[in-house]
Amino acid sequence: MLLRLFILLISATTLAQTDYPKDYFRSPLDIPLFLSGTFGELRGNHFHTGLDFKTQQTEGLNVYAVADGYVSRIKISTWGYGKAIYITHPNGFTTVYGHLQKASPAIEAYIKKSQYAQKSYEVEMIPTENELLVKKGDVIALSGNSGGSGGPHLHFEFRDSKTEKIINPMFFGFDVQIADSRPPVINNLIVYPIGDSSSVNQIRKPIEATLSQQKDGSYITQKIKASGKIAFGVNTYDLFDKSYNKNGVFKVEAFSNGKPFYSYTFNTLSFDEGRFINALLDYPRFKRTGQRIQRLFMTEPYLLSIINPGKAYGMIEVTPNLYQNLRIEVSDFHNNKSTIQIPIEYSSLPAVPAEPIVKSDYFLKARKEHSYAKDNVSVTIPAGTFYDDFYIDFDVKDSVLYLHNQSVPVHNNMTITFDNVQLSDADREKSFIASVDGNRVRYNKTYKKGNSFTIYTKDLGKFIISKDTTAPRITNPNFVAGKWISGQRTIQVEISDNLSGIDTYNAYLNGKWILMEYDYKTKKLTYDFSDDIADDGRNDLKIVVSDNIGNSTTFESHFFRSKNTK
Repeated sequence: MLLRLFILLISATTLAQTDYPKDYFRSPLDIPLFLSGTFGELRGNHFHTGLDFKTQQTEGLNVYAVADGYVSRIKISTWGYGKAIYITHPNGFTTVYGHLQKASPAIEAYIKKSQYAQKSYEVEMIPTENELLVKKGDVIALSGNSGGSGGPHLHFEFRDSKTEKIINPMFFGFDVQIADSRPPVINNLIVYPIGDSSSVNQIRKPIEATLSQQKDGSYITQKIKASGKIAFGVNTYDLFDKSYNKNGVFKVEAFSNGKPFYSYTFNTLSFDEGRFINALLDYPRFKRTGQRIQRLFMTEPYLLSIINPGKAYGMIEVTPNLYQNLRIEVSDFHNNKSTIQIPIEYSSLPAVPAEPIVKSDYFLKARKEHSYAKDNVSVTIPAGTFYDDFYIDFDVKDSVLYLHNQSVPVHNNMTITFDNVQLSDADREKSFIASVDGNRVRYNKTYKKGNSFTIYTKDLGKFIISKDTTAPRITNPNFVAGKWISGQRTIQVEISDNLSGIDTYNAYLNGKWILMEYDYKTKKLTYDFSDDIADDGRNDLKIVVSDNIGNSTTFESHFFRSKNTK
């Protein structure tokens, strides 16, 4: 494992030194560039993989091909990037444009053809090199708010076309187009005693150091009096000129007596590294307080290539007669820096006894596989599922599985199986393994074989067998049944489900399948009459919506429409 970590770190260093083209690519927008998201920014269970460009709080702005190339992938999804276009360029890079409203006419026609052929709104297409050629400056789409977007913006990425590595777009000259003269802001510094014999200011648990900002903008802490191994974590964000967004920083470095001993730089990432955000963070504190403390140490090595962990993995030994001055530098891509000076001194004073660790009957070693079973319920945890060793809670009472709690991050899927589930055939069809959080029951995709129910999950907590017999709802059509709607551009309905969630949706106009776009944020299904399927006169509409457990609802209505109306 350590050899693989070393190879990844060497690879990351090599990529960081690559001489990327600075003037080859233009902006994807023709407005001044302001950011609402930076590369590597800390998001829920992943690092942000590109730049988020503000679109003046609106949709429908022209999105341009940043260089010559061809459309190599198109993905239309309800979640994630929503409507996304990928362009491969002849110089070895691919650019990605996400959360689009719609594509340009030629690309949109290509998408619609595939959607109607597959009878699905969600599609993925891989055009050949000669199908959808684009020139630098061609309009390829209009900006939007599709997928998992929290507001109108353009998500923009660079990837190495061969390796699929994601690269910070700032390396390609976009830093010149984004004004930034403001240094990062540092909110908190946490000091961690590592191991049972270490202490900080006579305390054997993490403490927050008091920060004092100096006239030059730097920070200094009160003297840290410690013994044994200690480490640090920082809560920080970056600011840009003419913007109030709190964005992610580019680089964090730690120095001991002037020598570097731990750092990470958001230059390039692999997609399979994203979940390591939970190892970088002080995850228990995040779940408890919402603070995103970025840890500058590893108690157990993990394979995140942006990190240069040094020989001691960010931990320093505080010993008698050895004075240490620690410096932490936080930088943005424009090399604006904020610095913390941390004087450290050995202390032989006795520490307050630490609170005893609550021990369960099960001690989990992160690098080994573990299986637990009781009362026809079993849990299998592969090696590498967790980052650190810990005492895990496992119990089954009255057919309820209690599997620790959400304060511990999970990296890989665990397998949970309920055997010998005694249900009627009808109830078995509508039942699944649910996660329980307070009064909230959440659906998990469940695989059934006879009386055995199985899920694969990255969640801890409480699990039960639950049932969903309620069909989805189809409500609030934007037309009145039996009326003329010649002036309308679209048909809309709202769809919702109370438990297992929407799975499929299909609509038919006069017996022909029609494309309806689903926006989970507004719960709306929308059909655009520009598809030119409606008849002149009476039109019969049928919409069928099913949830993830197989409950289904059908909505039927009719309206009148004239094709001659402009």
